[in-house]
Amino acid sequence: MTCNIAIIEEPDEHLADRLRAEVPGIVVHAGKTEAEILPFCAEANVLMGLAQSITPAMVTAAKGLKWVQALTTGVDPLKAMKELDPSIPITSGRGIHGPQMSELAFLYMLNFARDIRMILNDQDTKHWERRPQKLLWNKTVVIIGVGVISEDLARCCKAFGMNVVGVSSRASAPNFDRMFTRAQLKEAAALADFLIAVVPLNAETKGMIDGAVLDAMPAHGVFINIARGPVVNEAEMIDRLQRKVIAGAALDTFIEEPLSPDSPLWSMKNVIITPHIGGKSESYVDQILPLLAHNIRAFEAGKLDDFRNLVAR
Repeated sequence: MTCNIAIIEEPDEHLADRLRAEVPGIVVHAGKTEAEILPFCAEANVLMGLAQSITPAMVTAAKGLKWVQALTTGVDPLKAMKELDPSIPITSGRGIHGPQMSELAFLYMLNFARDIRMILNDQDTKHWERRPQKLLWNKTVVIIGVGVISEDLARCCKAFGMNVVGVSSRASAPNFDRMFTRAQLKEAAALADFLIAVVPLNAETKGMIDGAVLDAMPAHGVFINIARGPVVNEAEMIDRLQRKVIAGAALDTFIEEPLSPDSPLWSMKNVIITPHIGGKSESYVDQILPLLAHNIRAFEAGKLDDFRNLVAR
């Protein structure tokens, strides 16, 4: 079957051109927005894009849709989309995001350990003060959700000499020193110098990081969310940050995105905000192209059982 793809590209990517070169003979229509790509959906049998970028209107317009390829690890918006026939296979971008997600987590952790804001302020004001320096060495990082991304993050944490604790249904995983179940989340949080959420969003994880979990953390602990905004009870988190129940938070995702200018999170000195950039990298196309090329060839050959990252629905 000839592959006719309608793809929502990120503004700084040229994925469509790379796909055409990698798999000759396919048809690829690309756009940056729903409005740009919608006219091409009627003839498309494949939709590609970030899970949150593929819209009900696109799915409805694609009458001959046979397959949806998400460029993200999480596909919760697609699984919840009532317009998407459950018989249509969904594949994800799982397995490629470890390096960029891990580096973002370390950007956050190193900032809170070394206080980069103070260092830059000292530079701006030509102030020389040799302060004691906190290390990540021997600190405990508790990672909620243990999958491909978390395994990469755990490996990096061990390289820094950190103690690595997981919260998962898994009994063990490489580079994790100890595992807790989700029912033991508060017990695990009590150990955390850094508590990092890397779970997918589903009915079980929505709101799982609530006030009680944050209350269980040490007062010097920092919460990091590189998962999905709704896994956190945002109001209860804001309350704990304002009252300094925990030392701080680093947040890449939010319940509503973009984050409202009225959110008190913007003005908190103990909060770092990034605009949902965890999965992005300058090498993103190089990272995901082999996966997409493999799945396209499987689709054209009618071998859907050979799909990589097929999502259970």
